[in-house]
Amino acid sequence: MLPGSPGLSAGSARLGGVSSADGTGEQLAFIRETVRRAKPRAARGVVLAERQPVARVLVDKGVLSLDQYFDYAVPEAMSADARPGVRVRVRFGGRVGAHGRREGGTLHDGFIVERRDDSDYAGPLAPLARVLSPEQVLTSRLLRLCRAVADRYAGTLADVLQLAVPPRHAGAESEPSPRPLPPPPAPAPGSWQRYAHGPEFLASLAGGHAPRAVWTALPGPEWPAEIARAVAAALAAGRGALVVLPDGRAVARVDAALRDLLGEGRHAVLAAEAGPQERYRRWLAVSRGSVRAAIGTRAAVFAPVRDLGLLVVWSDGDSSHGDPNAPYPHVREVALLRAAEEGAAMLLGGVSMTVEAAQLLRSGWARPLAADRETVRLTAPRVRTVTEYDQARDGAAQAARLPSVAWETAREALTRGPVLIQVPRRGYAPRLACARCRETARCRACGGPLESPAADSALRCAWCGTEEHDWHCVECGSFRLRAAVVGVRRTAEELGKAFPRVPVRTSGRDAVLATVPGTPALVLATPGAEPVADGPGYAAALLLDGWALLNRPDLRAGEETVRRWLTAAALVRPAGDGGTVVVVAEAAARPVQALVRWDPAGHAGTELDEREELRFPPVSRMASVTGSARAVADLLGLLRLPAGADVLGPVPVPVFGGGGGGGGGLPGAGGPGGAREDGLERALVRVAPGQGAALASALKAAQIARLALRGAETVRIRVDPTDIG
Repeated sequence: MLPGSPGLSAGSARLGGVSSADGTGEQLAFIRETVRRAKPRAARGVVLAERQPVARVLVDKGVLSLDQYFDYAVPEAMSADARPGVRVRVRFGGRVGAHGRREGGTLHDGFIVERRDDSDYAGPLAPLARVLSPEQVLTSRLLRLCRAVADRYAGTLADVLQLAVPPRHAGAESEPSPRPLPPPPAPAPGSWQRYAHGPEFLASLAGGHAPRAVWTALPGPEWPAEIARAVAAALAAGRGALVVLPDGRAVARVDAALRDLLGEGRHAVLAAEAGPQERYRRWLAVSRGSVRAAIGTRAAVFAPVRDLGLLVVWSDGDSSHGDPNAPYPHVREVALLRAAEEGAAMLLGGVSMTVEAAQLLRSGWARPLAADRETVRLTAPRVRTVTEYDQARDGAAQAARLPSVAWETAREALTRGPVLIQVPRRGYAPRLACARCRETARCRACGGPLESPAADSALRCAWCGTEEHDWHCVECGSFRLRAAVVGVRRTAEELGKAFPRVPVRTSGRDAVLATVPGTPALVLATPGAEPVADGPGYAAALLLDGWALLNRPDLRAGEETVRRWLTAAALVRPAGDGGTVVVVAEAAARPVQALVRWDPAGHAGTELDEREELRFPPVSRMASVTGSARAVADLLGLLRLPAGADVLGPVPVPVFGGGGGGGGGLPGAGGPGGAREDGLERALVRVAPGQGAALASALKAAQIARLALRGAETVRIRVDPTDIG
């Protein structure tokens, strides 16, 4: 028993696993049965509830060694409200004094998971301090899902619940939720007719079945309406639906499509933009069954939709679907766990395809939902390529940093509508170099790369933020600089000079545009921040600096490049309407060919073949262990891995200057490998398929043992990380 604990759960106090050869096993069984039947006792002065006087509580501490339930006494005064699933306040720690009262300890929030007649702890139980709310927010289904997620990612149940259950707002709980609307009629197939088996998929949903599909969406603006029809089909069968999207702009598009198709009151939007209280009010409407459909961003994957019939995850390769908080779950994997647990249909969709989705198809777990090649050709824009070599030889349009093909395409397209220009790097000049010897310009304080935030601003270190007012090259002594990497703001400045009478708009990390007018304009955006053009879409798109995406030192560089290019190109009009995409990259590169042929499934399948040869995820299961050299070595020394497992590393962790993704462009790394942070190392632990649960369990046990033996030095464990450099 842990010192000062209020009483351990059955899982932590059982006396099992002892041999019975000498009779010890029978003695322990007798003791265990006696303890189980012991009448619960509370601290002196507490009147216990007459029925089920024990509450099994999950205490919100998030400590690996305390990832278990604890038993508390239920006072009679709280018995009516202390139901499974409600929030409570309990005293944790301390000790039982001479008069049978618990002394010391601290108050913590928790959830009641069960009411019981007895306890596995024979001593006096601490009473519940308070029932915070009678609202049953932790359903049995949600508890099972969170437990499965915690086990898969070697985390604690309390950490997962912090992601799954939003903070309480008393005002929202006191308001009644509206009465649920009757099921709508089954929708017509609409644009789903463009896909082979699309109408059959909707009919299966409307019939109450649970089809599983990987959907390769056609380019164009129809995908929100297609998701809305899938949701309507699930609702028509009397079941619930849940849609998870990567960002607020995508949520807004699906929200509008659902309103157009179903009207008001049939779905709830669970997004941070609504504010904490309003989001909780909507979450309660879903939990109470007043609303049968929910859409939202990452955290919405845990939304307690009643009788879930359909789960939709859009663009599962987007980095926004990976939670940055422990235990770092990914929306796709949580959705797959939930679909299996609740018997729900699964629709994994996007204009691109991840290797995980390709593996689901290859294994037969899901079926493809795609259009034929002729339909793809009719809806996709024309794609032209310009190599880096051709650009270097091209003397035209150098002021705008555009090859002649791209310049001519943009000039012609501007007579018909807006032109999208994707620039992989944010900022003005995120990397600088000596104009004479080409040596990277670095900070004198920390050695980080220098950047220029604007044309007339002082140089600044991308790592520590120190300004540099008197730079000179330490190699050749020159005082002249050149832009080694050009950002979106510098590109906008150059294009403004090349097209002086054309409006220039930018969308990136500092300000992301949701939409732009359909009138002629140059729209510059970093990957992930491309706004939607009103009307038929962009007349053309220019995808610049392809090397910045393709040369990233990451296992998913090719897959991520295809996703970002296809996402931008899907906003362009079809080739029949003059839509053209120009990509500046090596034409023979596999991602470029996937874009030219508009074949994301073929690219994902080839990537999966290579992963199988190399035994990399998703074919194998893998975890990364990151921390100081000593902490990583300690954990690896305590790790008891299943047979056939191997450890790669540890190696120093590469650190890049600045964040990426989420509309911010790529980090401005000075080159492959970046810089190294002293003392921080990472090891990769790999196991064969089918051993993922054993890997997560071993990592969790080793982390608990390390914390008990070595102290609390942090080690970050991520199971199936998406970014393997």
